[in-house]
Amino acid sequence: MLQIILLLIIGLVAWIGYRKFIADAEKLTRQRERLRREKETGANGTLVKDPKTGEYRLKRDDEE
Repeated sequence: MLQIILLLIIGLVAWIGYRKFIADAEKLTRQRERLRREKETGANGTLVKDPKTGEYRLKRDDEE
């Protein structure tokens, strides 16, 4: 019984690690694609509109 529980815990940790790896890889891919498009067009960044003030600002790296 102990081996089954240990195996399930190891499997759960491996699954969580895999999901984290995939999420990080997708985030990195999106960032690299955005940087590639900015380099192609000569842009210095991406503008986003602030919903509260209505002003535009540069998009931060931690934003989706």
